[in-house]
Amino acid sequence: MAIKVKIPTARSGGKRGKGGMLSRDPIVRAALLAFLSVSLLVVGFFAYWYVKYDRIIEQRFRGPAFATSAKIFAAPPVVRVGSKLTIPEIEAELRHAGYAEKEGESQLGSYRRQGASIEVQPGPESYHSPEPATITVAGGAVSAISSRAAGELEAYELEPQMLASLFDAEQRSKRQLIKYDEIPKVMVEAVTSIEDRRFFQHSGVNFMRLVEAAWIDVTHQRHQQGGSTITMQLSRAFFLSPEKTFKRKLIEMLIAVELEQKFSKQQIFEFYANRVDLGQRGSFTISGLAEGSRSYFNKDFKDITLPEAALLAGLIQAPSYLSPYRHPERALERRNTVIESMVETSAITREQADKAKATPLKLAPPNVEASDAPYFVDMVRDTIVSKLNEHEVNEQEYRIYTTLDPDLQRAAAQAVETGIKLVDDQVTKMRTHKTKVGKNKFETTVTPGPQAQVALVAMDPHSGEIKALVGGRNYGTSQLNHALAKRPTGSIFKPFVYAAAMNTALDGSATVITPASMVADQPSTFSYGDQIYEPRNYKEEYHGDVTLRYALALSLNNATVKLAEEVGYDKVADLARSAGIASVKATPAMALGAYDATPVDMTAAYTSFANGGMRLSPVFVNSVRNARGDIIVNFGTEKNQVLDPRVAFVMTNMLEGVMNFGTAAGVRSRGFAAPAAGKTGSSHDGWFAGYTSNLLCIVWVGYDDYSDLHLSGAQTAAPIWAEFMKKAVALPQYSDVKPFTQPEGVVDVQLDKITNRLATPSCPDDYTIAFVAGTEPRDTCDQSGVQGFFSRIFGGNSEKALPPPANGNPQTAGGVQSSPEEEARKKKSFFGKIVGVFKGDSGSQKNDKNPPAPSKSSDNGTPPQ
Repeated sequence: MAIKVKIPTARSGGKRGKGGMLSRDPIVRAALLAFLSVSLLVVGFFAYWYVKYDRIIEQRFRGPAFATSAKIFAAPPVVRVGSKLTIPEIEAELRHAGYAEKEGESQLGSYRRQGASIEVQPGPESYHSPEPATITVAGGAVSAISSRAAGELEAYELEPQMLASLFDAEQRSKRQLIKYDEIPKVMVEAVTSIEDRRFFQHSGVNFMRLVEAAWIDVTHQRHQQGGSTITMQLSRAFFLSPEKTFKRKLIEMLIAVELEQKFSKQQIFEFYANRVDLGQRGSFTISGLAEGSRSYFNKDFKDITLPEAALLAGLIQAPSYLSPYRHPERALERRNTVIESMVETSAITREQADKAKATPLKLAPPNVEASDAPYFVDMVRDTIVSKLNEHEVNEQEYRIYTTLDPDLQRAAAQAVETGIKLVDDQVTKMRTHKTKVGKNKFETTVTPGPQAQVALVAMDPHSGEIKALVGGRNYGTSQLNHALAKRPTGSIFKPFVYAAAMNTALDGSATVITPASMVADQPSTFSYGDQIYEPRNYKEEYHGDVTLRYALALSLNNATVKLAEEVGYDKVADLARSAGIASVKATPAMALGAYDATPVDMTAAYTSFANGGMRLSPVFVNSVRNARGDIIVNFGTEKNQVLDPRVAFVMTNMLEGVMNFGTAAGVRSRGFAAPAAGKTGSSHDGWFAGYTSNLLCIVWVGYDDYSDLHLSGAQTAAPIWAEFMKKAVALPQYSDVKPFTQPEGVVDVQLDKITNRLATPSCPDDYTIAFVAGTEPRDTCDQSGVQGFFSRIFGGNSEKALPPPANGNPQTAGGVQSSPEEEARKKKSFFGKIVGVFKGDSGSQKNDKNPPAPSKSSDNGTPPQ
């Protein structure tokens, strides 16, 4: 049966119904309208931002989550038969390069240890062709290397290490991309326990945590709680600025919800693990948990332990503030907080927590910034983008293989760090002044001034490859690459003066000059055009007539300019320019290094001495290859024969004298004993250039504002060079330092120290010196017997005369003839000569093997500006 219900209206019964009152009440209608308007605005706002960020998210993740980039690799380490290596060291090298122990786990390759041997199997993404090799070690050295295809090998290249990605100009970061399945469970639990406990339950936003965080912020009157979930943090990192506003927080929440709709929890955590910043390593940002494992513990991510995972998870909050290197107590406290959080979430037991909290930090040694080679990487980037399209290089993930040796780079970084502190100490001592302010009262003040900068360039002198490079003391403070900055070269230029003189043995000059030729070291005035040049020796000390070998060893300014004048300024300048010192002009000041060159320029120039006269242009990139290993472009050195090999060796022999008894003798006193040649240099700056049979290195120290360092190269650059070379020769690849190879056409002779003639048994006090064959002395020290004795007494100058040339024509003293007045002034009285003989005094002629202490030498002439 149907039931009829009659609804009363305003007109029926004469009364207004409740609905009628609401519909006609203006206040209610205004409130409803306002509510609907706000609702529409809110819906419209969220709809607009939802659609906007939906498109942005789609575009951002259309390709890889992290932009592809070219990768920069070091030079491949070379293992040779006889190399001092152990199996664990080879394993560590392979692991560092990205190899895995099991085949298939890494696309780069794998290795397998078999007793005293290790089998290396390159993978599809290896630098090498997929040809395996077996390396056998016995007695701490490689005893054999074999390949299935090639049989027994003398050497084998291991996988090169990655230095960095080819970042853009605004970004410098190191990152190792990993998949979620590659993240250790303990790492996931550590991060979620401290950053977002309900990560695997919520839908992107944890509203309860937000309310709790807001309440704590209000009650404490400051922002102490974030309330952000892992997804919200990822939203902020990928799409938003770090500004803290209400609008940004709403958008952050919106994006987090969208991300949760588009990706699985595992994918989101993978993005987060690869994106999170964990502090700085030198000038690079440590991006991602895997890179954090490598940077802080120097170990593979898969091998991370509970306390290590807790430390990385704790650093996410404030990596700079919690840096375990700068603030270990803060880092330790934060790590233990994470461990306690893992107990609260039941990820670990109380027993595991207590054991983990009792573990010290156990960090890898902090990497000196320069060991990451930031200046070198900048040079590589500039070279690549000048030749190839940067977008294409990154998009195609090209691989850039450089010449850098990571072991040698670390040695360079450590040597610079140690040596520059010594420079700072000397500078501080010079700037410290003690002033009397009262009776028995003194006030010590330190005059302010600039901080010394430094550059070090190490090169293989036989290939031109730059193996290590430090461009400054701190990349974060100054990105100016001092290895590429032009500075006056000072006395490291002088060998080019002496090399031009040695060329007279071969270029048909009427006067042949040899290392035993004599040159006057005395105050002199030199004119060039309408210019007058008056160089002075260090401390105004002069040595009279000396051999060229001695003048170079003691870096005598006046003798060097005199020699340049005799040889011809134009010939010296031409030789220097052919060696790559482009700014040189044919003036007297040139002889003392008045003109500019960069440390890289001078390193290349010195290959003229170290490489048999062949100058090699510097190389720091070997090749660029695509992901398949195909070569896109190759780089190589340019060669230029600057000196005859015989002259180059004679110069090396003379520069050995600088190291053994000259201005660089301090290098020997610092413990570097290997065969080496080198030259100190000082202008306003300090320089040292030196080389062994397999490594060439130049060090520069100076101020950016060009003010005078007031310290010689022997005091500043040489100690850094010595420290670096000591570390270098301790490395297997540079330990085989040999005496310099003497070419055909060079002879070694023994000369008497007093007469500089051929030594005989009657003149046993001798020294060995190299000559271009045919230019060595002919006369012996005891020739004409009694005449020789009386000539020493009466001042006869036979010991100051040059040996006869190959053609038998007489020579002047190196072409440098003193005036009669000067000769008279230099001679001693009859009785003085007699006393001198019995006291072992050789007059103005110096003992070529035992000269005065290097500190009395001239290494810092004052050429005009």
